[in-house]
Amino acid sequence: MVKKWFTEFRCGRTSTSDAERSGRPKEVITPEIVDKIHEMILDDRRMKVRELAHAVGISTERVHHILHEYLDMRKLSARWVPRLLTLDHKRNRVTTSKECLAMFSRNTDEFLRRLVTVDETWIHHNTPETKEQSKQWVSRGERGPKKAKQSLSANKVMATVFWDARGVIHIDYLEKGKTITGEYYSKLLDRFDVDLKQKRPHLAKKKVLFHQDNARVHTCLVTMAKIHELRYELLPHPAYFPDLAPCDYYLFPNLKKWLGGKIFGSNEEVITETNAYFESLEKTYYLEGVKKLEKRWTKCIELKGDYVEK
Repeated sequence: MVKKWFTEFRCGRTSTSDAERSGRPKEVITPEIVDKIHEMILDDRRMKVRELAHAVGISTERVHHILHEYLDMRKLSARWVPRLLTLDHKRNRVTTSKECLAMFSRNTDEFLRRLVTVDETWIHHNTPETKEQSKQWVSRGERGPKKAKQSLSANKVMATVFWDARGVIHIDYLEKGKTITGEYYSKLLDRFDVDLKQKRPHLAKKKVLFHQDNARVHTCLVTMAKIHELRYELLPHPAYFPDLAPCDYYLFPNLKKWLGGKIFGSNEEVITETNAYFESLEKTYYLEGVKKLEKRWTKCIELKGDYVEK
């Protein structure tokens, strides 16, 4: 490089600035072109870069530069959400988040001692491993690993998990072909209450702060009568709140990752291995999952009721 510059100055060059070069000048980016591209994007957010370049008469490279450097925009795929929320849904989510956050902040330790949450999930005999789990180290030039496409097995068991900040209190397993009805869930609450009194004696003189989603089986008359009979206090949880349910944002996603690539030969094997998995987790694991509620309620309020990302 030094030799090149020495030769340049020897031949008469007097400046270190770049010389004029042929081609399209950088000044092609004008405020008018930036505004035009911005208007076109706002009219059609799926517009392609080459279509923008053709419309304004500049290169795709310049369009990329305008989008990223001038407009600070990027193109993202649509994110899956359980349901597109209406204004009423969002208002309800904000109101409920504020109510729950106030309860949590009033006495955090007491909240964590009293809260019990529950939900159901299917556990299949064969759960394909995730894309992340299938990664392998390969040398440069070596072909990547291959695997055949797999589907979830038809054989499965439904697990209903009751847990709190200290761990799992009760798990119920229902084989494929049977359905959880209001009557079944009501009797399940009785069985859970027996385990609760044995494993959490400190709640004998306190009201359980019970958290469940708004599935029909959880809100039917039979269930609500049983919850009233057991003297549980329900934590508010209106429709479309999976992002604010500890089972959905924490416990079950991690369980599914653990299940990835595992094959079970029977329902009994599923039950034994799943119980062993939950028993192997530290108590701090469960506390961490419940504590995340505070940040998620806060984030929901900041987002004015929109979904909180994982």
